[in-house]
Amino acid sequence: MSAQFKFPRFFVTTPAPCPYLAGKTERKVFTELAGAHAGELNEALGRIGFRRSQGVAYRPSCLDCQACVSVRVVAGQFEANATQRKLMRRNADLVVNACKPWTTEEQYRLLRRYLAARHPGGGMAEMDEFDFADMVEQTPVTTYIIEYREPSANGVPGRLVGACLTDRQSDGLSMVYSFYEPDGAARRGLGTFIILDHIARARAARLPYVYLGYWVKGSARMQYKTRFRPIERLGPSGWRPLEIDDAEPGLPPMPGGLKFPKL
Repeated sequence: MSAQFKFPRFFVTTPAPCPYLAGKTERKVFTELAGAHAGELNEALGRIGFRRSQGVAYRPSCLDCQACVSVRVVAGQFEANATQRKLMRRNADLVVNACKPWTTEEQYRLLRRYLAARHPGGGMAEMDEFDFADMVEQTPVTTYIIEYREPSANGVPGRLVGACLTDRQSDGLSMVYSFYEPDGAARRGLGTFIILDHIARARAARLPYVYLGYWVKGSARMQYKTRFRPIERLGPSGWRPLEIDDAEPGLPPMPGGLKFPKL
């Protein structure tokens, strides 16, 4: 980390029910991303398991569980399997654009349909237009919202069927949050296609990784992340290939044995 950095202050949240594993509680450690070096700080923290949400970098810091594991796809070595190749062909006609991080009513309506179908009662279920705008637009780093649309007709842009809030880093693309049309009768596998498109974009930009956030062993909702190979996990010994039966615990310890004030 550059000598110009002022070492950030870290805080820890109070425990709350875990959204991924029944009977567990979650706790997060976080710090503010602000100032001229916010992007560099975000990248440095990302390499030790942090994720960005608006102007905050956070990672799990649970007292009795280490199931959350940061994972990233090695873009240059990725080889799509037969199912993934089929999805790429099926959705090859989609029009994809990397847009500035400004929200639209069309994006918000798509998000509401996605949350209602896939995550009813989840932590984002009550998100309104202002919350959505904050999620997308309050970013201190290089961020895009990548849109996936049906082909245009008669000069009219096609229907928005997917979107992903994505940070560009010096070593890859970090997929902050993706959402897509839940009615997949005509467009099955949109979530997978969005990840495949990010891998292709990283390759084209000569970026080595696509960061997928956390994989949680034992959570069925997170198993899809292991289908993109080769994939690396972050553990106490650093980044290395993910093996599903790995017994190594999750995120590495914070440097310096830091203690955090509670919020």
